[in-house]
Amino acid sequence: MEVLAAGLHPRVRSQADGSHYTTTGELPLVPGIDGVVRDPKGRIRYTVLDDTRLGTMAERTVIDLDRSVVLPSGIDPVQVAAAMNPAMSSWVALRRRIDLRRGQGVLVLGATGNAGRIQVAKRFGAGRVVAAGRDTGRLAGLHALGADATCTFDELARAADVDVVIDYVWGEPTARAMVDLLSARTDRSAPLTWIEVGSVAGPEAAVPSAALRSARLQLVGSGIGSVPGRDFVKELPRLASAVADGAFDVRARAVPLAEVEQAWTATAGLADRIVFVP
Repeated sequence: MEVLAAGLHPRVRSQADGSHYTTTGELPLVPGIDGVVRDPKGRIRYTVLDDTRLGTMAERTVIDLDRSVVLPSGIDPVQVAAAMNPAMSSWVALRRRIDLRRGQGVLVLGATGNAGRIQVAKRFGAGRVVAAGRDTGRLAGLHALGADATCTFDELARAADVDVVIDYVWGEPTARAMVDLLSARTDRSAPLTWIEVGSVAGPEAAVPSAALRSARLQLVGSGIGSVPGRDFVKELPRLASAVADGAFDVRARAVPLAEVEQAWTATAGLADRIVFVP
């Protein structure tokens, strides 16, 4: 396949530096776990390549057709490459790890990340979505994307009575947030499902035993392994269609693949998702 666009996602970085839990350490490695490609018949496809050393940060790659989906003609490859991976994380968590009921409240920890974390929850019927993060400036902009309320990590008591937490943070902030939320809940016997999706603040969180004994808390993870690969594939057509229809706010910046070295080391923390193009 001819590669048209490949996103530089956090997962790509951790795959390359060996810190992701699925990394085998085998070399050589062409980074890139997904991308937009053109097949020999001229069709544009989105594809997932998270279990191969032949990634998408190349002019050409090899894909499994069963793990790809044909995109509409005229689609912007850069936008798709930027949006699919980050939107997929919350999409799969809410579709495949829990049964989100219409009208339930959702808190997103680390909501200021790229593409769709608020909008996915709204799309699946969440009644109230609270966005939590550290950057107050970026939090303020999430109201326009559907957030019903925003808060910093010091204000989480205001979001205590939600039904679901989608956690992109983990580490020490999550350990504190869990105590703060459970302590402030009006009814501790009301079910709270905590979905661990990312770990930008650290791979370990010291969860107090009292948090599990004093409240009706369920901890689940969502990622490769806890969700079978076939389930990810089943979600690709609907997710790709939503991205193509402009359902998610996407902040993307195209960078020539020849500049991968500079972009790789200089983009950490920027709002735009870097997408490499030929």
